[in-house]
Amino acid sequence: MPVSPRTESATEVFAGLVERVTFHNEDSGFCVLRVKARGKRDLITVVGHAAVISAGEFIQASGEWSNDRTHGVQFRARFLKAMPPTTAEGIEKYLGSGMIRGIGPVNAKKLVGAFGDKVFDVIEAAPDQLREVTGIGPKRADAIVAGWAEQQIVREIMIFLHTHGVGTSRAVRIYKTYGAEAVQIISEDPYRLARDIRGIGFKTADAVAMKLGIEKTAMIRARAGISHALTEALDDGHCGLPRGELLPLAVKLLEIRDALVIDALKLELAGGAVIADTIDDQPCIFLSGLYRAEQSIVTRLRILARGIPAWQAIDADRAIPWVEAKTGLSLADSQKAAVRTALASKLTVITGGPGVGKTTLVNSILRILAAKDVRLMLGAPTGRAAKRMAETTGREAKTIHRLLEVDPSKGSFKRNEDNPLDCDLLVIDETSMVDVSLMNALLKAVPDEAALILVGDVDQLPPVGPGQALADMIASGAVPVVRLTEIFRQAAESRIIQSAHRINAGRSPDLSMPDGETDFYFVAAADPDTAVPRLIELVRDRIPRRFGVDPIRDIQVLCPMNRGGVGARSLNIELQQALNRNDGPAIEKFGTRFSVGDKVMQIENDYDKEVYNGDVGFVEAIDTDAGEITISFDRRPVAFQFGELDRIVLAYATTVHKSQGSEYPVVVIPVMTQHYAMLQRNLLYTAVTRGRRLVILVGQQKAIAIAVRNVSGRRRWSKLREWLAGGDR
Repeated sequence: MPVSPRTESATEVFAGLVERVTFHNEDSGFCVLRVKARGKRDLITVVGHAAVISAGEFIQASGEWSNDRTHGVQFRARFLKAMPPTTAEGIEKYLGSGMIRGIGPVNAKKLVGAFGDKVFDVIEAAPDQLREVTGIGPKRADAIVAGWAEQQIVREIMIFLHTHGVGTSRAVRIYKTYGAEAVQIISEDPYRLARDIRGIGFKTADAVAMKLGIEKTAMIRARAGISHALTEALDDGHCGLPRGELLPLAVKLLEIRDALVIDALKLELAGGAVIADTIDDQPCIFLSGLYRAEQSIVTRLRILARGIPAWQAIDADRAIPWVEAKTGLSLADSQKAAVRTALASKLTVITGGPGVGKTTLVNSILRILAAKDVRLMLGAPTGRAAKRMAETTGREAKTIHRLLEVDPSKGSFKRNEDNPLDCDLLVIDETSMVDVSLMNALLKAVPDEAALILVGDVDQLPPVGPGQALADMIASGAVPVVRLTEIFRQAAESRIIQSAHRINAGRSPDLSMPDGETDFYFVAAADPDTAVPRLIELVRDRIPRRFGVDPIRDIQVLCPMNRGGVGARSLNIELQQALNRNDGPAIEKFGTRFSVGDKVMQIENDYDKEVYNGDVGFVEAIDTDAGEITISFDRRPVAFQFGELDRIVLAYATTVHKSQGSEYPVVVIPVMTQHYAMLQRNLLYTAVTRGRRLVILVGQQKAIAIAVRNVSGRRRWSKLREWLAGGDR
């Protein structure tokens, strides 16, 4: 070796062929390589940073030799540059590494066998020749050509980003957003990264800006800081922020003088990016898009509420006995009153907790109107909620996104005020989880003459997105509201429903051990070290054995938060190891290992694939040659490229927020004092109401008591309630 184990050399230059990539962190670029250097019999370990790196590439590096106590002699590269290989052997290693979509080890060998070291020239200049290789048809040939071109552009973008301090795992996403103009766009306005690319925050964009020479006091930076502060507020459910909160937030974020932030705010207001108004006489600043969305909701609700329904007047005194005879169910007085309201109104809100007969009520209304040939349309925010609605009503129900017919090319909806839905009545379930933006799009697509029924439990968690449209409608007093409170006898026998209503009323659920078998249990665990193994034992062994359920498909762990040892992220790793010991193909991407059989969740809307935020699926196949993973969502297989897996997470455990709109046969809920920041009554209530057959709380009675008492929650800054109540906009 060039150095003795006890010494370090001055800066040297090193070159060689990458035989193996032992480790590569896509976020930081840190890598450990095994390299064949000319004149050296043994492989050399090289440690450094590279935006992208693959076996078969030739590297040039400058750095120092060192002796690591654990790993032995290494070359620590301060600078590392990789180039595509030129030898047939190197090219085969490079192509077989999965770097290019459509080529794995098998096809790499075939291509090099056919074209030798000219294979790159063939891909670029004569791609039709690829089809001459056995097993490579037109579709795969096109994929190889596209993958090669994309890889070249992505490589340039990744190197540019890495040079400017950005983790490289978002390069493909940036390329898809900006295309070949990515470097130019980022150079002109690096703050667009924070606005346009999920996973890249203001601080990362700011670091790029600093490296590009943008001054700390530059107005483009100050204006971006204000937008970022409001966007952060949006993530907390706000449509705007009080001016007195926004300005200090921006000053702290930007570390500049107040006067500069005030000047930047004036420019943002003048440019229309933000709008000034008041909420309860308090000066506030709103993101213009959300402000106008709330205005539009008010306008549409008033239009929809006007006039009479599209159907002829119905005699409720005759219709109610008729539907009772048809269904064999007797309606309670509160349900009969609700039927009268819905039959005579163009706009109705139905709310209430579990077991109060919302489903029976909606079915009765639909049955009566269907008999009058009223054109009905049913929808819900999530696929699971829509499926459940279809099962309980016996009628087709779609997600709101499918009702509105997403246009993937524009990221908008085909159904709108110019192309409304074709119905006389639209019924939306689980409305409590519909945010301001989606509610606005939905209401625009409802025909002026149609009626609308919004069903939801207003005491559940508010939407993950901005606003609280259902709660604001109810609180305004401007919309006809039916609140069901009577718990029906059969439902009242369920300890799940008893517990949910006790929690909602501010009383702790009965945590004592029941005499016989029931549907609600509490399992004590004094601390996280006790809770985690106990929870895993319950999910893997005890619940499936006693209740005859599938531990992966039927049991859902719901956590108050993502972080911590008893959070969703950590529990997913533990549960994956406990429940899915598949020895087949696996892929590790974005810090997560995916195997066939894994339970996963989509975490953002993908209009092209028709898979939406919160949809749960199961990994069916992994093709390392094609760089593709197939996930089944409601028995519909959907293909993802490996580079798209940053929008997929494991879903053995998920947060309560992500579970909204879903029901599961069995729910296991860890509740620990370490979740303190998220222990709120509506969160625990929502979690318990997700369980259909069995709910088990695991943790500390103290933590449950904290959640039941805590009704504060954070106020959501929204103008909708005030506009609806005040009668003006």
